[in-house]
Amino acid sequence: MKIFDVVIVGAGLAGLQCAKTLSAAGAKVLLVDRKTALDEGVHTTGIFVRKTLEDFAIPADCLGKAVRHVSLYSPARKVLNLQSSHDEFRVGKMGKLYQRFLEDCLEHGIEYRGGTRYAGIKRSGTETIVKFENPGKSWTVKTRVIIGADGANSKIARDLGLDENKEWIVGFEEVYRGVPPGDEPRLHCFLDAKLAPGYLAWVTNDGEDVHIGVGGYAAKFNPREALLKFKEKIGNSIVDLTKAELVETRGGRIPVGGILSRIANERGLLIGDAAGAVSPLTAGGLDPCLRLSTIAANVVLASLKAGEPEILQSYSGDLFRARFVSRIWMRRVLAAMNNQTLLELGCMAMRLPILRSFAAHVFFGRGSFPDDVKLLEIESRKTLKIAYK
Repeated sequence: MKIFDVVIVGAGLAGLQCAKTLSAAGAKVLLVDRKTALDEGVHTTGIFVRKTLEDFAIPADCLGKAVRHVSLYSPARKVLNLQSSHDEFRVGKMGKLYQRFLEDCLEHGIEYRGGTRYAGIKRSGTETIVKFENPGKSWTVKTRVIIGADGANSKIARDLGLDENKEWIVGFEEVYRGVPPGDEPRLHCFLDAKLAPGYLAWVTNDGEDVHIGVGGYAAKFNPREALLKFKEKIGNSIVDLTKAELVETRGGRIPVGGILSRIANERGLLIGDAAGAVSPLTAGGLDPCLRLSTIAANVVLASLKAGEPEILQSYSGDLFRARFVSRIWMRRVLAAMNNQTLLELGCMAMRLPILRSFAAHVFFGRGSFPDDVKLLEIESRKTLKIAYK
């Protein structure tokens, strides 16, 4: 039976970032994913914000053109146009980015297994035996730490006895190529309690690809039907799809309850959507995903170096939840907004100067998870000394 320092289940952005950080530091890592190819079944639009692009080395050829303009539409299609003086967003070419991150991981010596299903764990002293299944066979490995990067409905969370996501929205979108570019790259956001209850519908046109989608609470709408109605409603007023090529459809759950409290114990931890690392208000998850995965990797490295599994428990969601209280409350307000008239009044109010500034802050603000070294210093100076000695 092979023995690893770390086993990571899930090779999305969270799992890849964590694997890359761990393997670059010399840890022996196994990374597995149920998909046979990482550019298949992408779930996210993949919008990177300015702070992420400043702090992380995302290859330029894996990004679309910069977006500075946002248009926010009320249910009656009255528009509030916002513009930043900075390049605020870039849409990631996520399949290509995943492949590039995987190449970096492989260069650092990780073992990768695609087309592999996680089947369970059991304790073996201070280590954990992990069972996997491929078509026609099953196999096991032993690890000192297991990391769940397996999405909003995480099996790793369940098997480790950690917290699980209880609140999420579902999104569905189509990606088109060959659409005539607009005047400038723009993110169009539509508030509509019928088409997108509790969230919004969107059109992103960066001059290369166009993403058209809807999101909301699953109990309140059918995403595929809502997307059809949305496209009918906007017609060619936002983008002309007459000669466009549909190249991809995407969909999945997005946790919006905020980062979970118990995301680690002495056997393993959670990252990405599995940890609820998504903004409760905007449902943006790429920035917290990269930051939390880096934090997790540093905590794991400290634990491995010291030979003290209990250090993993210093990685706690409670360190972050206080930063997102206001966003969680705004999520509650948005979830309750199931009346078109109230939404219309809310959008009308946002055209007032003080609330217009608030709308600009929501789209262009630079709040994020704290820096990883600061987190370790705040939580445990002993851990910090071990990790960076």
